[in-house]
Amino acid sequence: MSDWKYWLGTIVLAAVFGTMNVSAAETVYLIDVRTPQEFAQGHLAGAINIEHQEIADKIGSVTTDKNAHIELYCRSGNRSGVALRRLREAGYQNAINLGGFEELRKTRPTAQ
Repeated sequence: MSDWKYWLGTIVLAAVFGTMNVSAAETVYLIDVRTPQEFAQGHLAGAINIEHQEIADKIGSVTTDKNAHIELYCRSGNRSGVALRRLREAGYQNAINLGGFEELRKTRPTAQ
């Protein structure tokens, strides 16, 4: 997917579903912290896959902005909770845990 389509989709998702109160100029990073195998079976549209145990080490490849708006999810919300704690320990204070994929897919577009 081209970068502009990803960013546009991310902004539209944030505006439509109201998960983050951000301006159109701000980016929301949607991160699926499940395994690559789970991600390949289906994920939210626009999501980036970084496993929960690698989030602190790999978030810098997505953003180094400690004020970035980051949304995390996994299968049930447990791993995204662990990832959220690790991001907060690394100084990322605007991250949130969206919970589980099965529930989220009922209200958000998915990709395969």
